[in-house]
Amino acid sequence: MSNKKFDISNRVAIVTGGGGVLGGSISKSLLESGAKVVILDIREDVLSKRIDEYKGIGEIDGFVCNVLDEKSLKDVREKIIKKWRQIDILVNAAGGNMPGATLTEDQTVFDMKWEDFQKVNDLNMNGTVYPCLVFGEAMAQKGKGSIINVSSMATYSAITRVPGYSVAKTGINIFTQWLATELALKFNEKIRVNAIAPGFFIGDQNRAVLINTDGTYTERSKKVLARTPMKRFGDITELNGIVQFLCSDEASFITGTIIPVDGGFSSFSGV
Repeated sequence: MSNKKFDISNRVAIVTGGGGVLGGSISKSLLESGAKVVILDIREDVLSKRIDEYKGIGEIDGFVCNVLDEKSLKDVREKIIKKWRQIDILVNAAGGNMPGATLTEDQTVFDMKWEDFQKVNDLNMNGTVYPCLVFGEAMAQKGKGSIINVSSMATYSAITRVPGYSVAKTGINIFTQWLATELALKFNEKIRVNAIAPGFFIGDQNRAVLINTDGTYTERSKKVLARTPMKRFGDITELNGIVQFLCSDEASFITGTIIPVDGGFSSFSGV
């Protein structure tokens, strides 16, 4: 007898930023679990490459979409509903930091460019809020759905050099809790909103900060690992299990949470 727990087969899942490392890994995992996956990305070349890479796994589609543009999001929503008649899952993986908004070792916050701070806030906060409003409305009309946002360890305590990213991701935490409350009280308790808070994973955006050109760990990496009880960085695939759990009916009484996936970083005082 097959195990139907954590089953998400035939559910329609949207993954914003699906062309990236995080969104791509989650998209692949959802496909392998039987979901119909729609990946959204603003970069057409990356989007096409990802679709070609995954089309043999399951039923996948993709659209070029700007998560900061209401019309772009609503156009995509209509196309998805026309094709599959429903939206069951939304994973907001679009986001990330920018070099111009990351302070160097010898800079202070007063050296930060205000326009870069604004760009990072827009991408990471509004780039999650807007898809929640557009695709969450379809879930509200249906009376069921699961939204998963991406928070960060930068929201638990101050992490140096990333002020814009930290502020934006902290905003995601309260918006996740607020939207979870709003949808459960005013629409249906079967619409759930949660967030995952990844610990430290080495990716394209932070590689130069964590890894020296000779492959050794930077001083920043050593500080991170000193605060991580597991004494290692995470593998991007280690986020997929919690995402599938939150998408499934096994998480039916879980909403408004921010769940760390961090090797114990958020629990350890360092002493």
